[in-house]
Amino acid sequence: MTKRKKLGLTQQALADKLHVSFQAVSKWEKGVSYPEIELLPIIAGVLNTSSDALLGYEFKTHGYYDDRYKEDEYYWGIQPNETCYEIMKMKPPVKTLKVLDIGCGEGKDAVFFARNGYEVTAFDLSIDGIEKGKRLAEKFGVNVDFFQADLNDYRLKENYDIIFSSGVFDYMRPELRTGITEHLKEHTNEEGLNAIKVFVDKPFIEVNDKKKKVNRYPWKSGEIFTYYHDWEISRMDEVIFDCNSGGIPHKHCIDIMIAKRYDKKL
Repeated sequence: MTKRKKLGLTQQALADKLHVSFQAVSKWEKGVSYPEIELLPIIAGVLNTSSDALLGYEFKTHGYYDDRYKEDEYYWGIQPNETCYEIMKMKPPVKTLKVLDIGCGEGKDAVFFARNGYEVTAFDLSIDGIEKGKRLAEKFGVNVDFFQADLNDYRLKENYDIIFSSGVFDYMRPELRTGITEHLKEHTNEEGLNAIKVFVDKPFIEVNDKKKKVNRYPWKSGEIFTYYHDWEISRMDEVIFDCNSGGIPHKHCIDIMIAKRYDKKL
């Protein structure tokens, strides 16, 4: 009920989206009856939440960035990722284009896209990051549809022209990679882009000890490209760079991919 009201939905509006009666929604909220299990992911999608949250499980964040996001300063700064400029050159907003930022952190890239005329949706596991993203959007006078979600169980309910994700795919559970990437591809419009930056393992790069406690699943070199073998890959790079996040100098290796969807013409 709280989530429904927060989104400004009446019981009837929610019922219409789910193709059920408003009486059914009323009974669910009163605890008189419960929705069929196959409806749970659909309800979660409409309410911008997860099935676990609907069932009352606490929303667990990865914890590593939460304390940092609570600080007034922006942990990642407010300058956009350099890949954002590349995306703009490839797909400028000469018409309304919908962008999805997966794992948006504190919202700097999502806000950048919105400032440049894109229609932007963005989610992250950290509620503190989401709140900072909202404040940043308000500061620049733009609208971004921010919400909290886990990329492992959130499923899209509409299509996008650009799906962007930087440094978050290593939180995706390995057994879900095929299903999630196919889902993202299916929800990308014709000639749309998927721009992904994913951390990869290198035996000569030591993983920061603090991050070993986090549920991270680094990818293998070139692995992300194999999921897009049937798309036009516009960029395919691997970069090793120095990082000082957390105050401890270290290195990372990241694969950078920009791929474009072309449907087969009969």
